[in-house]
Amino acid sequence: MKKAKLSLAWQILIGLVLGIALGALLNHFSAEKAWWISNVLQPAGDIFIRLIKMIVIPIVISSLVVGIAGVGDAKKLGRIGLKTILYFEVVTTIAIVVGLLLANVFHPGTGIDMSTLGTVDISQYEKTTSEVQHDHAFIATILNLIPSNIFAAIARGDMLPIIFFSVFFGLGLSSLPGETREPLVKIFQGVSETMFKVTHMIMNYAPIGVFALIAVTVANFGFGSLLPLAKLVILVYVAILFFAIAVLGLVAKLFGFSVFKLFRIFKDELVLAYSTASSETVLPRVIEKMEAYGAPKAISSFVVPTGYSFNLDGSTLYQSIAAIFIAQLYGIDLSISQQVMLVLTLMVTSKGIAGVPGVSFVVLLATLGSVGIPLEGLAFIAGVDRIMDMARTALNVIGNALAVLVISRWEGMYDDAKGARYWNSLPHWRSKTAAAGKAVAE
Repeated sequence: MKKAKLSLAWQILIGLVLGIALGALLNHFSAEKAWWISNVLQPAGDIFIRLIKMIVIPIVISSLVVGIAGVGDAKKLGRIGLKTILYFEVVTTIAIVVGLLLANVFHPGTGIDMSTLGTVDISQYEKTTSEVQHDHAFIATILNLIPSNIFAAIARGDMLPIIFFSVFFGLGLSSLPGETREPLVKIFQGVSETMFKVTHMIMNYAPIGVFALIAVTVANFGFGSLLPLAKLVILVYVAILFFAIAVLGLVAKLFGFSVFKLFRIFKDELVLAYSTASSETVLPRVIEKMEAYGAPKAISSFVVPTGYSFNLDGSTLYQSIAAIFIAQLYGIDLSISQQVMLVLTLMVTSKGIAGVPGVSFVVLLATLGSVGIPLEGLAFIAGVDRIMDMARTALNVIGNALAVLVISRWEGMYDDAKGARYWNSLPHWRSKTAAAGKAVAE
């Protein structure tokens, strides 16, 4: 009888549990902890993150060029882009409002003794914050979309300029005569398919990367620092679950989809995104699976990378809760007008900076001052930010996957038959149970 192989989701989950166990153990041994983190765990985790960063840009460029060349209509592409940005703005604004409402109802920062809270140095984010505030002037934002040097943008990993160039390159390619266009399209098609194969190879290392990254996180903060901030952490997790099931569930139903099917399709990617707290780790696989599920290549390869910068549902939801939490911590009662200002400011500052390390902290630092909330309050929650970052990253993944389906349906380009075939091809629980029963009987 053939031995069953553990699925990637189970391998990652096992790595996650073992990493938590090792991290909790190392947290009690300060001398050994430093050695293990610097010489074993951090390098092992960094290898995985670097492998993912290595493949993201080639996949985005090749997939976009092939997809746009296939559309071949600048007017149609412009319509898709406008609908995508409109959808992103509406959904992220709803996320901000939901976060504010839940924070005002449950008061996570009320009644906490600030002397029981540990603080973390947040000066590392201050330089980035000033850059973000400068770069989010309207004219600067538009200019930052257009790369003066595409190779410099690729070297920096600036996703929006890369997308901008790829779209124009794809449109230019589509306008060429067939005999000139086809060989180049085939080259980009080959690059795209090759990079997806490379992605599958890298995923074999994912359990080790997850094990190392989560072990470093738990070893550094320990579980003791969670207790004073348990109310905040629990509220963020409840808010993210509510938004995923209720808000995104309603959006999915309105367009003829099921958010629970998306949970099933992306079970591996959700565990991976959650444990690494990085959307980049799953971006290639989200593009690939959305195409397999019936979305056109042109839409999936455009919406997913763009959503990586513009459609951060989990991050914006968390930012609004964290802002109110810090205000409550200091006993500041924000008026309705101040909260409206907070919503408007977050709508602008949360866009286009997904590549910045500690992005939610950077956005909050750039936002809190606008409504009179002390920036120092962020130092109290920095220690547990990673725990909340994991959950909000998972929500970002689901939000972007749903966005692909919504835009595809909105454009009348979704392939229902292809989607049904892909769903039926998945190893569902019932089929696994039946197969197991058959094996036992034999």
